[in-house]
Amino acid sequence: VQLVESGGGSVQAGGSLRISCVASGESSSWLAIAWFRQAPGKDREFVGAVGWDGGDISYSDSVKGRFTISRDNNKKVTLRMNSLKPEDTAVYYCAGSAGVVRVTTAPDYWGQGTQVTVSS
Repeated sequence: VQLVESGGGSVQAGGSLRISCVASGESSSWLAIAWFRQAPGKDREFVGAVGWDGGDISYSDSVKGRFTISRDNNKKVTLRMNSLKPEDTAVYYCAGSAGVVRVTTAPDYWGQGTQVTVSS
């Protein structure tokens, strides 16, 4: 299984960005996908997750109401980020596993990450 992120970039506070994750490989259509982020000097943090069928969507409290996860097909997941804050600055990773419980706690597969920078 391979996970490839795209999108991200730089934006001013209050702006919006979108990042996507495309899964490929055997059984990739059945993966639950999660987004994590890691800011410099901090631990990796769970952002949100979605089940293989687009259901079971969950978010961390820090992004709830501002970020939206959607699954366009079984292999592409998009994270739409609105009302961005400087503290959202981090490398964002998508991760995959067979099941939403596992993907939020101990994912089996990881993407390479994409940088999101929010300036004040």
